[in-house]
Amino acid sequence: MKARELKEMSEAELRQKEKEITEQLFNLKFQHATGQLENTARLPQVRKDLARVKTLLREKVLAGAKGK
Repeated sequence: MKARELKEMSEAELRQKEKEITEQLFNLKFQHATGQLENTARLPQVRKDLARVKTLLREKVLAGAKGK
């Protein structure tokens, strides 16, 4: 997922995306533990996507706090 696409999302959309990515990461970890995961390179990609979403959420929260 591109950071540019994420920056255009609202805070609510980012929270929903965070939830989706967290669930996806859980499923990938479960598949990896049971030996069913074929593409193990997907794990770090999903972790980075989650970090991007959390970073942008934090930026929006801080920007909202400064605006008040």
